[in-house]
Amino acid sequence: MRGGSKSIQTEDKHLIEVQNLTKVYGQKTAVENVSFKIRNGRIYGLLGPNGAGKSTTMNIIAGCLSPTEGTVLINGYDICDQPIEAKRQIGYLPELPPLFTDMTPLEYLTFVAEAKGVTDELIDRQVKEAMTVTDLLGVKDRLIRNLSKGFRQRVGIAQAMLGKPDIIILDEPTVGLDPQQITEIRALIRRLGEKITVIISSHILSEIAELCDHVIILSEGHVVADDDMAELEARMNPETTLRMTVKADEDGARRVLKSVEGVRTVTKEGESAEEGTVTLQVTTTSETDLRDEIFFAMAAERYAVISMEQQEQSLEEIFLSLTAKGSKHKKEDND
Repeated sequence: MRGGSKSIQTEDKHLIEVQNLTKVYGQKTAVENVSFKIRNGRIYGLLGPNGAGKSTTMNIIAGCLSPTEGTVLINGYDICDQPIEAKRQIGYLPELPPLFTDMTPLEYLTFVAEAKGVTDELIDRQVKEAMTVTDLLGVKDRLIRNLSKGFRQRVGIAQAMLGKPDIIILDEPTVGLDPQQITEIRALIRRLGEKITVIISSHILSEIAELCDHVIILSEGHVVADDDMAELEARMNPETTLRMTVKADEDGARRVLKSVEGVRTVTKEGESAEEGTVTLQVTTTSETDLRDEIFFAMAAERYAVISMEQQEQSLEEIFLSLTAKGSKHKKEDND
């Protein structure tokens, strides 16, 4: 039986363990059998299209929703059975920041620190540190309702920092901001990620690619990827494709390419625009960059390489491929 004040110690010391998480609203299943682990000292991205279950997952981890099934451990504490201890480990900024707009940032952050149980002798120091990191000192005495959305978001991030949590969770932190504000908030998130673990929920691919070390992709309530960014790209690109134009006849170019170890297929790409040249698609193993070997093999036959471009799936293509598989998986489950 779970319960009590003692945390459940985990051997691998993950900060967060999500185990078989399911949330059902009436007839709708928002997330189903979701499991993943969050380690220390990284920026994680929870990525997915609108309706994928990101916010539901975030709200359950933060203790704002109870799961229908499954377990969430925060530093070993069960978010359902030990909510007070578990919530002390995290700072949370929902998509709509819970701000009291008739307060100033200083008043609001002091109130939040007191509500989180920060001791009286530490409140002033923690509030000042949070305002310094988020660059709020210049507006600390202005009413929050008179601040720009970018500054309001900074106030929301500052409140998440209070209590010195090990993990900060940010749900869609740049939605509705202008380009300058987005740049500033992303820079702030990078600074936070140097000291503590940060989890970002977003449907913006460029944001995840720019900020995150590790990505968890949800599609229709299922986890369809859970990888470091580099490993995900390598896994989704098992072959490298080269598009090259060579001053040679097609048969000669094919013969040379087939002699290079690691070349898998050679396909002609339409008619070349320049007479006496041929344009080819060449697939190779992804472990080794063969462009130098191909260039010198062509040069040895006195075939001039006019152009050679390496092509790989972009993050957008990977995302679309994985979420399409998630949709297919959900459809098969319902059939």
